[in-house]
Amino acid sequence: MSKPPPLVRIRNLGKHFGVHRVLEGIDLDVARGSVTVLLGPSGSGKSTLLRCINHLERPDHGFIEVGGKLIGFRRDGRHLRELPEREITRQRARIGMVFQQFNLFPHRTALENIVEGQLAAGVRRKEAEARGSELLARVGLAGREGAYPRQLSGGQQQRVAIARAVAVSPDLILFDEPTSALDPEMVGEVLAVIKDLARDGLTMIVVTHEIGFAREVADQVVFLDGGRIVESGPPAAVLAAPQNERARAFLSAVL
Repeated sequence: MSKPPPLVRIRNLGKHFGVHRVLEGIDLDVARGSVTVLLGPSGSGKSTLLRCINHLERPDHGFIEVGGKLIGFRRDGRHLRELPEREITRQRARIGMVFQQFNLFPHRTALENIVEGQLAAGVRRKEAEARGSELLARVGLAGREGAYPRQLSGGQQQRVAIARAVAVSPDLILFDEPTSALDPEMVGEVLAVIKDLARDGLTMIVVTHEIGFAREVADQVVFLDGGRIVESGPPAAVLAAPQNERARAFLSAVL
């Protein structure tokens, strides 16, 4: 039986800011229904890689496919031509993203934050509101539909942001250090929600320094350093017995 194609396929991806090479030669496959955790020191390119996947950053070379479709570009013979912004926006609707700083609309309630993206995707308001209430209950915020972001803790805001990302049933969800802006006592509640979603078979790529989470939930761990993947594999191998010297030093420090 042939192996199913990966949901995410990245080949020879590069991103430069001036003379600074943030990403260079990234090759990565992400299986459908799997959790990939990106580890590495600050400045190693983890967040830039996420932002390239949904074309918030334009790669300088290489390509990214999600579900067999090029992200941000179309093929024109041997060349790639960037898509119009409206088509890129349509692609992004299939790729949820949860940011460090929540990025909720401050003038909208928790429910309204979740409903808005669904309406843009063509869901009827009544259905969107029902889905929003269901997701708020799932992330432990039943009864807080009418709360504004300022009335919620950081952990609660991040749980609303996760519910918003899930609401449109995306093919892939990207998490960019979802607990880094939280007080330590709130980290566990957000990680518990992500673990619950992983059990549902959602495909996720997670940038985090939470090694325990990576050990428990990840199907593959990818370690970046200097904009390159220097080690990858199942968590039992990468976290317990890393082969790369830089990965060993990093994990020794964080553990």
